[in-house]
Amino acid sequence: MIHNIFSVSGGKDSTATLLFGQALETQNMSGVFADTGNEHQQTYDYVDYLEQATGIEIRRVKADFSEQIARKKERINTKWREKGISDYIVDRAISILVPSGNPYLDLCLWKGRFPSSQAQFCTQELKVFPIIEQVFFPITDKGDIVWSWQGVRRDESLNRRYVPEFEDMGGGIFNYRPIAKWPALATFEAMAYMGIKPNPLYSQGNDRVGCMPCINCSKKELHNIAARYPDAIDRIFEWESLVSMASKRGSATFFCATNDPTVKADNLIEYQTHGIRRMVEWSKTMRGGRKLDLFGIKDGSTECASSYGLCE
Repeated sequence: MIHNIFSVSGGKDSTATLLFGQALETQNMSGVFADTGNEHQQTYDYVDYLEQATGIEIRRVKADFSEQIARKKERINTKWREKGISDYIVDRAISILVPSGNPYLDLCLWKGRFPSSQAQFCTQELKVFPIIEQVFFPITDKGDIVWSWQGVRRDESLNRRYVPEFEDMGGGIFNYRPIAKWPALATFEAMAYMGIKPNPLYSQGNDRVGCMPCINCSKKELHNIAARYPDAIDRIFEWESLVSMASKRGSATFFCATNDPTVKADNLIEYQTHGIRRMVEWSKTMRGGRKLDLFGIKDGSTECASSYGLCE
């Protein structure tokens, strides 16, 4: 038997892919949503809406890093002490290494750092592995086949420019990316044709939907997030504090601090001074961080703002 499983993120591309499959009257289809723990509530609500509006079951999965955190505690208690790291740092790290149940935070506690563009382990650990382990493997272990439908488009980024539409991953798992050649606006046209509303975050100035914020978000996106969803910034600031305590360095920032051109090489980089709050202040500026953008989005704004013409 072939199981057609659609990866659903709540974003435009995965939604269009789900609707494309439904329009083709694909048999034995279902969706899966990997909860990173760093999504906006409107995205969770939108996944619920999609399930209700399409009638397609969407399974929710989460990564669990309890075992990795337990192993790290043991390693800290032995290896760190052997390396001469102070008892204060060791005891602090051990005390904070308690699984929270939030996949994103627990991943960073385990790693002792946040993901980055040079070490983007978040997608694999929070989405790919949980879906494969919790959904795909139980199917293939029975001898059945999985077609993994993925909303990936080639014009999203340079890394995806040559992504194949069809890919044999081995072990009875095949990746299928039917909208690889689509432009971004075609995804919204597909939603309109099928009578499905897009995620409301797109009309609130967000170019992408997923983690809030994403480590790869632009200066403009960060400014928009801070102005419209200050709770998201508060959450990241709290996480910076917790992950810093689990780090050998004693400090961890969500964004690479050197992305801020006003930071000098000899600055002491700590989350209190160069963390998410500092980057938010930088996002409000022009001309390399030297001039405040007086015409940018204002805090608490509720105005419609869309890069895709959704406000017209």
